[in-house]
Amino acid sequence: MLEILYFASFRETLGKSQEQLPLESYKTVDCVLNALAERGEIWQQALKDNLNLQIAVNHDVADRKTELKPGDEVAFFPPVTGG
Repeated sequence: MLEILYFASFRETLGKSQEQLPLESYKTVDCVLNALAERGEIWQQALKDNLNLQIAVNHDVADRKTELKPGDEVAFFPPVTGG
């Protein structure tokens, strides 16, 4: 299984803070994003089409090509802003 976490505005937009997905369907982060985008336009805009999407796998910075293994934690963050 994969543990998927949604932070900040994603939590409100998508209506959940976490979920589990079976690993055998997802080889990379991009595979996860493609599957989540199939849930509808909000999911696609927030994650798949978001060019500024921040990704972490097991607390390390990752990208869409990062390979996944059983038990991985994948976290999605909106772009960091500050002043």
